[in-house]
Amino acid sequence: MAAAVSAIGLTLLVGRAGQLSLGHAFFVAVGAYGYCYLAGTSSADGVRGLGLPPLLAAFGAVVAAGTAGALFSPISGRLRGIYLGLASLGLVFLGQHILKNAIPLTGGFNGRDAAPLDLFGFSFSDSDPAGFLVLGVPYGQLERLWYVGLVCAALAWWSARNLLRSRPGRALATVRDSEVAAGAMGIDVVRYKAAAFVLSSMYAGLGGVLTALAFGRIVPDSFGLSASVAFLVMIVIGGIGSVGGAVGGAFFVTLLPLVLDHYSGRLPFLSPPGSEGLDAAGLSEFVYGLAIVLVLLFAHGGLAGFLRRAATALRRTPGRDTDRPSDDERAPLRSHTAKEPAS
Repeated sequence: MAAAVSAIGLTLLVGRAGQLSLGHAFFVAVGAYGYCYLAGTSSADGVRGLGLPPLLAAFGAVVAAGTAGALFSPISGRLRGIYLGLASLGLVFLGQHILKNAIPLTGGFNGRDAAPLDLFGFSFSDSDPAGFLVLGVPYGQLERLWYVGLVCAALAWWSARNLLRSRPGRALATVRDSEVAAGAMGIDVVRYKAAAFVLSSMYAGLGGVLTALAFGRIVPDSFGLSASVAFLVMIVIGGIGSVGGAVGGAFFVTLLPLVLDHYSGRLPFLSPPGSEGLDAAGLSEFVYGLAIVLVLLFAHGGLAGFLRRAATALRRTPGRDTDRPSDDERAPLRSHTAKEPAS
């Protein structure tokens, strides 16, 4: 669900605004480390923290990610295509350098712990209250955080869908299709492109907060170039520009290696993790690559486009002539001809 929230932000930027970004993992890292710094406390090993309430820290981390996007917006507003992609790629390398050397803020190579989420006295951890049961089922940290992720993913999906249907969403689509035409229609192209980057960064920041909460401890290697590529894979497989497709692509990319690792003992061609040969992680990368090739060749709309075509095919009645106009389409013609005098 953390990946889904981040992927929704990227599909708004790439699919709706038409801006290529290879640095999405940088903004996810800003959200994750921002939450750890704001909610954490100072320790004896030199790692510092402000000790803010977790909910306030999460809000501050999202704002920090949006601020990082705003600082990059003067560049994103004036570049496009591969040039913008290369410029955003520099953020990943810059972020890796900062995360590994700003030890008081990030903990360096070893990373830092994330403070458990606490809402109105209820802790989303394995304790406080300890032994929390729902219908006789024990609910630990991950079970409690599952509902937090579900609420955040649902809100991200709802807000993104409303944005796409609004006037700013249509303006972003116009900017994507033709910046010249958008400017002629009175749309401030630079401002809208910058706003798209800021909004996408805030979604990434929220995804980073959820990532930090889910893992409990974050390290710089989790936010490298491979993570940015994984986010691009999510929106391509799911369908570029589709909010629901971004969610589906995120679930596919994140769950596939876990499923393969779980059943690796039953698959004879997979090797155990850490040994020589093809393991679950390597096989998942092959599957990602094959899925991207198949999507680009046969299904440009990704999973979302495939589901739309399948739903349309199921709605069709067998034997119906789809080329004939429907009753609703013939109604205006009947009302017009009814007024004509009979011959």
